[in-house]
Amino acid sequence: MGATALGYVMGFERIDSTNVADVGGKGANLGELSRLDGLRVPDGFCVTTDAFRRFMDEVPAIEARLDLLAGVKPDDHATIRTVSAGIRDLIEGAEIPDEVAAAIGEALDRLGEQGPYAVRSSATAEDLPTASFAGQQDSYLNIAGLPEVLRHVRRCWASLFTERAVTYRCRQGFDHRKVRMAVVVQRMVFPDAAGILFTADPVTSNRKVATVEAGWGLGEALVSGLVPADVYTVRDDEVLTATVATKPRLFQASPEGGTREAPVEPERRTRRVLTDAQAVRLVRLGRRVEAHFGRPQDIEWCLAGDDFFIVQSRPITTLFPVPETADQDDHIFVSVGHQQMMTDAMKPLGLSVWQLTTPRPMYEAGGRLWVDVAPMLATPAGRAGIFGMLGKSDPLVGDALRTLLDRGDLALASPAEGAGTPPVFDPPASIETDPAIVTELISQHEESVARLRHDIQGVSGPALFDFILNDLTELKRVMRDPRSLPVIMASMNAASWLNEHLEEWLGEKNAADALTQSVPHNVTSEMGLALLDVADAVRPHPDVVAFLQRVADEGRDGDGFLGELAGLPGGPEARDAIRGFLDRYGMRCPGEIDITRTRWSERPAMLVPVILANVRNFEPGAGKRHFEQGLQESRRRERELLARLRDLPDGESKAEEAKRMIDRVRTFAGYREYPKYSMITRYFIYKQALLREAGRLVRDGVLRAEDDIFFLRFDELHEVARTGAADPGLIRERRAAFRSYEALTPPRVLTSDGEAINGLHRRAGIPSGALAGLPVSAGTVEGRARVVTDMARADLEAGDILVTAFTDPSWTPLFVTVAGLVTEVGGLMTHGAVIAREYGLPAVVGVERATQRIRDGQRIRVHGTDGYVELLD
Repeated sequence: MGATALGYVMGFERIDSTNVADVGGKGANLGELSRLDGLRVPDGFCVTTDAFRRFMDEVPAIEARLDLLAGVKPDDHATIRTVSAGIRDLIEGAEIPDEVAAAIGEALDRLGEQGPYAVRSSATAEDLPTASFAGQQDSYLNIAGLPEVLRHVRRCWASLFTERAVTYRCRQGFDHRKVRMAVVVQRMVFPDAAGILFTADPVTSNRKVATVEAGWGLGEALVSGLVPADVYTVRDDEVLTATVATKPRLFQASPEGGTREAPVEPERRTRRVLTDAQAVRLVRLGRRVEAHFGRPQDIEWCLAGDDFFIVQSRPITTLFPVPETADQDDHIFVSVGHQQMMTDAMKPLGLSVWQLTTPRPMYEAGGRLWVDVAPMLATPAGRAGIFGMLGKSDPLVGDALRTLLDRGDLALASPAEGAGTPPVFDPPASIETDPAIVTELISQHEESVARLRHDIQGVSGPALFDFILNDLTELKRVMRDPRSLPVIMASMNAASWLNEHLEEWLGEKNAADALTQSVPHNVTSEMGLALLDVADAVRPHPDVVAFLQRVADEGRDGDGFLGELAGLPGGPEARDAIRGFLDRYGMRCPGEIDITRTRWSERPAMLVPVILANVRNFEPGAGKRHFEQGLQESRRRERELLARLRDLPDGESKAEEAKRMIDRVRTFAGYREYPKYSMITRYFIYKQALLREAGRLVRDGVLRAEDDIFFLRFDELHEVARTGAADPGLIRERRAAFRSYEALTPPRVLTSDGEAINGLHRRAGIPSGALAGLPVSAGTVEGRARVVTDMARADLEAGDILVTAFTDPSWTPLFVTVAGLVTEVGGLMTHGAVIAREYGLPAVVGVERATQRIRDGQRIRVHGTDGYVELLD
C-alpha cells in the first residue's frame, strides 16, 4: 500500500527511520521492524502527521487553547490540568475531515478486513534515542469497523494533550506546537501470552543480560502494571533466573470491542508462561532488533501458538551510557564526578577542558567523565593503592569495587608487556611542619594567575586557543609543585593519626574534627564568612533590603541590579561590598569544574537569597565572631586533650607527639582548598576570553548564539575559530544529548557491560530505620531538614540541617547558617566534609537517595560521629 490522499496514510512497507516526522517514533520503528528477516510484525499502516495537521487546522478555537500552554512551568499542575482537558475535549468532539476519513477507510480495505485492530498513538517526539515518551500517549485494542477506528484515532490525537504528556514535554523542553501525532493501525493479534523484553537488564543496566516479563493474555495490563508477571533473565542463550508470579487474572479481547478482565484458570496461575527454550528464542529475536537499532531496546511482544509477534520496540533511555574504549571488554569505570562532588552532566567544552587539565586518561559517557581502574585492580599493588585512596575518600566506591572483585566474573588482565606499570596512588614524601611553605605556595598561585590576567588581554582568534593550551601547562606546573601534594597529604595523615590514636588512648572518636576549626588560609571557609560581612553592609539599610528581596523574588539575571543600588540610601556601600566579594570569589558557582557553568560574577543575583538569609539570621560582626569562636573551641579542645594525655602512662611522650600532629594539621589543612580555587580562577579567565571570541564568531555569522561554544569541544572550537565554519547540526545534536544526560543519575562504578554498581554501607549498630552514611564531621545535632537542590533557591534559618545531593565550594555560604549537613555524595576529604569540620557542623555524607528519603521540613537527627541519620517524624 502506498501513500494515498495527500499522504494521510502510509503502509508499513513504505516506512523507515527517515519517516519519524511523518509517522512518529512508534510508526517509524514498526516500519523498520517489518523489514527484518525472521521477525513477525502484524501488518498495518500509519495515519500520518499530515492528517493530524489537517485535522487540527479545522478544530475550532484550538490555537487559543495552545497559546495558554506557552511558557507554562512543569510544576504548574493546575494550569496544565485545566488547559489540557479543554484541548482534549475540542479534539475528541471535532469531525475528521472527509479526505482523511476516506484515506483511513481505503487503508482498512487494503488490509482486506474490517478488524479488529490495535489503534496506537505515535508522537513525533516518541520512542527517540534520547526521549522515549513511553506511556505518555494512549493505545486501544480490539477496535472493529471504520467509525470506531476513526473515533479512536481522534482519541489518540487527543492523548497528545494528556496532563502527563504536557508535563513531560514541559520538563524535556519540547514545543507543544511542534510535536505532532501520528496513529498506528495494526491487525489485532489475540495472544496466549504477552509481555515485555528488555535487551539490557533494567535493574543493573547490564547490556549482556536480557530481562523478559511475561503474563497470560494481552500485554497491555502487564505494561500498565495492573497484573503481576513472570520474570526471566537470560545471558548467552542461558536462562539465569526464572521467577514465576501468581497470576490470578488476565486481560482479553471483549466481544463488544476493547478489552475485559477475566480470571486465570487455577491450574495456570502459578504455571510458567514461557519455557526456557521460548525465553531464549525471544531474547535472540530481541538481540536482532537491538543490533538493527544499535542500542538496547524495550520490546513489546506477544505469543500466539508458538509464534512470537513484535508489536513495538523503543530505545531504553534510562540506561546510563557505557564509556567507549577501543576494547569493550572487562573495564571498570569509576565516576570522576563522585570524587569531584559534581555529578551533574557537563557540556562538551567543560568535559574537554577538564580532560586537558587532568593528567589521568578519562573516558566520556552520559556527559560525565570516568577513569578505568581495571589495570590497577589487576595487580596487588594497584588494588592496595585504589582501596587506600578511593576506598577511603568514598567507601561506597570501595564497596562497589570489592563487590566486583569478590564475584570473580571479570577477567582482569595484567598490563601488557612493554605497557609499563599502571598508575598507583603512591604516598608522597613526608614534609615537616612549616607555615612558610603554605604562604609561599599561595603566593606562587597568585603570581601565576596575575600573569595570566595580564597576558591574555587582546589575544583572540586561533592564537587564543594556543595561548590557553600553553597556560594549561602553567596551571599544571603550579598545581604540581613538589611541595603541594605533600602538604595536603600531611594534613590528611595528621588528622588520621589523631583520630586513630586519640580514640585508642582516650576513647575520643573523630577528635581531629574539633581541632581543625578555623584553620588559617582556608580560602573556601573564608568565603562563607566574607558573605556575612556583605550582609553587614546591607543590614542597616531597609530600602536596600527591600530592593534585594524584589531581586530575589523576580529571579533577576545579570548584574544590572548592582547599578540600580547606587540610587538607594546605603546602596553604594552595599554595592561596593557585593562587588568586593565578587572580585575575590566571583569565579565560583555550583558545578564549577564545568567551565560552561554560570559564575557568580556573571549572575550576582544567585547570591542575593543567601545575603538576605544572612541579614535575617545573624547579628552584625557574625563573620569575625564565627571564626574566633571556632578558633577558641579548637584551642580549648587541644588543651583538654593534651592534659588528658599527660595523665596516661608515658603521657608526656604521647602528648608531645599529639601536639606535633595538631600543629601539622592546623598548619596545612587550610591549603587543601587553595589549588582548586586557583584552578577555578584560571577557568573563569579562560571562559571570559572564550566568550569574547564567541561574540566575534556570532557577529561574523559563524555561530548563532554565544553559548553554542559550550556544545563544542575545545579542539573543535579551535578549528571553528581557525576556519570560520561551524556545523549547526552538530551543535543542535549536542544540545539535545545534553538535555537527555541531565535526566540520568550516574552510578559510582560502571562496567564495560554497562552494569551500574553503587556499593553499600556495611555497618552494624545503626538503629532500625536510620539512613547509613559516612561520618565526616563529629557531633550530633537535631533540627529541621531543608532539602535543597538549587543553592540559589535555598531558604534557610539558623538551626536547619542542609540535605542535598552534593556540595562543592560554592555551597559554603550556606554552611554558616545551618547546624548540620547530609549529602548523597562525598568522602572524608571532599570540600563539604572539610568545611563542615572547620565550621564545627555534624555531617554525614554518602547517604543514598537522601534528598528523596528525607522530606523537606522533616525533623531529623544527624550523628556525625557514627555516620547515620535518624528520621524523627
